[in-house]
Amino acid sequence: MYQLIDTHAHLEEIENLAPVITVARNAGVAAIIAVGSDDKSNREVLKIAQAHPGLVYPALGLHPSRIIQGEIEPTLEFIEAHIGDAVAIGEIGLDYHKRVRAEADKELQHSVLRRLLKLAGRYDKPVSLHSRYAWHDALKLVNEVELQKVIFHWYTGTSSVLREIINRGYFLSITPAVTYHEEHRRTVKETPLEQLLLETDSPVVYGRGREFEFEARPSDVRVSLRGTAAIKGIPETDVASVTSANARRLFDLG
Repeated sequence: MYQLIDTHAHLEEIENLAPVITVARNAGVAAIIAVGSDDKSNREVLKIAQAHPGLVYPALGLHPSRIIQGEIEPTLEFIEAHIGDAVAIGEIGLDYHKRVRAEADKELQHSVLRRLLKLAGRYDKPVSLHSRYAWHDALKLVNEVELQKVIFHWYTGTSSVLREIINRGYFLSITPAVTYHEEHRRTVKETPLEQLLLETDSPVVYGRGREFEFEARPSDVRVSLRGTAAIKGIPETDVASVTSANARRLFDLG
């Protein structure tokens, strides 16, 4: 059985998590990076990781859609206070969707992200980066801070930015959307396998309006695996082996 690593999942958003964890283990999932989005979820992912040692590893973050004035400082303080328990900082980033910008404008998002990136650099932690409609600016900020360990999560941006991400040696994480989303499929086509990771972004719903619509679970990282292998034209065993090795090295999982 393949040993797979789901490098990006919101486990705290999944109800009745215990059987989901069991299914993931049985599907060959050897590790799950549980990402936080705000102060509450950061606390929850730490608890989940403590309950599942050796399988669930916490990442602490502040998602751009969760940036709220008055809560920024305590959230950043909590992340730094518990940085030793985390394998990464994430989910963090920029989101230029109009609904998100209505709550946190570009200037505020940039300010928060810059602080989080500097924190990651200070403690030598990888970052899991959200960059919806903000691919160029996200890459620019990462380059300014001169980080080495960066994952562009669920990348669907332009080829020009993708080429620069690849040239900088950063990673791109692939979701089940690889089975149908053309920009995400292009990411797989153009990125060397040595810079790819697999993820589910659970419990995101994939294929909305299609016959195969489903709410993702960590076990669905196998969908990401199959889609990546098909596009690359290589055996699933090769994709599983290389992407899992990439994740273990990047997150220092041993």
